[in-house]
Amino acid sequence: MFSLNQALIMELQYEAGSTRKMLEKVPMDKADWKPHEKSMTLARLTAHVAELSGWVTMTMNTSELDFATFDYKPYIPTTTEELLAFHDKSVADAVASLEKASMEDFMQMWTMRRGEQVFFTLPKMAVLRTWAYNHMVHHRGQLSVYLRLLDVPVPGMYGPSADGV
Repeated sequence: MFSLNQALIMELQYEAGSTRKMLEKVPMDKADWKPHEKSMTLARLTAHVAELSGWVTMTMNTSELDFATFDYKPYIPTTTEELLAFHDKSVADAVASLEKASMEDFMQMWTMRRGEQVFFTLPKMAVLRTWAYNHMVHHRGQLSVYLRLLDVPVPGMYGPSADGV
C-alpha cells in the first residue's frame, strides 16, 4: 500500500513528465504570440505551466496566499533549456516538500485571498489536487491549443496524440 505522500509524488511526477514533453515543443522564437487579445503570450503561458509544480511547495510551506500582499514576479524564460531547467527545479522542490509532509500537514487549512476577500479555504490536500495539480493540467491543455494553432506537433499526454507524438 502506498502512503499519501507516495501517491501524490507519483501523480505529480507523471503529470510533470507529460508537462515536460509539452514544454520541449514550445517554439521560443514565437514568445510574443498569443491567439487572442485577452490571452497570455506564449512565453507567459509557458512559464506559468512550468512554474505550477512550484505551487505544491508554496502550498505545503505556507498557510495562505494573499494576492494583496504577494509580490509576484513572473519568470519569462528565453530558451528551451532555461524553461526546462525551471520546470525540473519546480518539480524537484515539490517532490521534496511532499516527501517530508505528514498527514497532519496535509489536513492543515490553506486560504487563497485578496485582502479581506477570501476565495477559498480548504485542507492542503484538497488545495494540492485542485489548485496545483488540476491547474497544471488545465494550463497544459491551453498550451496544447497554442501549439496546435502554431502548427507544432502536439505530444500525447495520456496516450498518443493526433500527431502520433
